[in-house]
Amino acid sequence: MADTADTPVTPATPATPDKKQDRTAAKLARQIGAFAKQHGGAEGQLAHIGQAGTRIVLVGTDGGWGDLVAPTYGVAELAAEKAGLTLHEEFDGEFAARVRTGPYEWTRMAGIQMGGPANPGF
Repeated sequence: MADTADTPVTPATPATPDKKQDRTAAKLARQIGAFAKQHGGAEGQLAHIGQAGTRIVLVGTDGGWGDLVAPTYGVAELAAEKAGLTLHEEFDGEFAARVRTGPYEWTRMAGIQMGGPANPGF
């Protein structure tokens, strides 16, 4: 058996984004910036959504919200960094309480349970 103590261990180094990832992050950063401008500023949270990538949840200062999808968590982090987006570790109660919903959201998400109109096509 070979002695593994003599095998050098190379520390993991973060991969540098390739040009395509950098362009994708730059495009997402522009979209984040546009959202922040429209909503008086913004903060966000990153959430893995499986093979589809990473969801960038945005909450504006005015309570408006939206989301974007990045192909990887690394691209999402890079986009947030480029946009100067403050990130939250979790979408906890305090952060979620900033979100303002309107009639559309109530109809689509809670309307059925609250006795509202059914969603067409479901």
